[in-house]
Amino acid sequence: MQVRFGRWAVLLTAVPLALGGCGLIAGENEAEEPGRAPAEEALTKSRERAQAYLDAITAKDVEAGRSQLCAVLHEAFDGAATGPNGDFADHFKVSKAEIVDIRPGPSGQEVSAAVTVAVGKRTATRPLLFTVTQDGLDWCISDERPGGHSPAPAPTP
Repeated sequence: MQVRFGRWAVLLTAVPLALGGCGLIAGENEAEEPGRAPAEEALTKSRERAQAYLDAITAKDVEAGRSQLCAVLHEAFDGAATGPNGDFADHFKVSKAEIVDIRPGPSGQEVSAAVTVAVGKRTATRPLLFTVTQDGLDWCISDERPGGHSPAPAPTP
């Protein structure tokens, strides 16, 4: 009797572990949203992509900026990036570019940034909103537009 009980105990312990390892038993989020990256990865990757793009704007490195964008944006980027209103236009300098907020949005992670631009002696800070999405195994910027979110309030302890 003790041998049978011991076998059952081992079996009842091993089966859930095996099923969990095979992905047959998953947490609610994993089961409901297959292929979705954990929140921490989404936050980290979206911050990395947006910061790399902002660094490219500051350095006027068009190719580095282009490499942060999803492939579907490359053609439009190539036509507008160095134009009179493009992010990489020669007539202005970016003196400061910083991320001010990141939050989930309907189409991916929404990264709000503030970019300070100087044209001659005039300086202005403009908000930009990037949408960063996962494209296959990689992350990329799928949208950029004026605007953004105010920084989220810090959680109260």
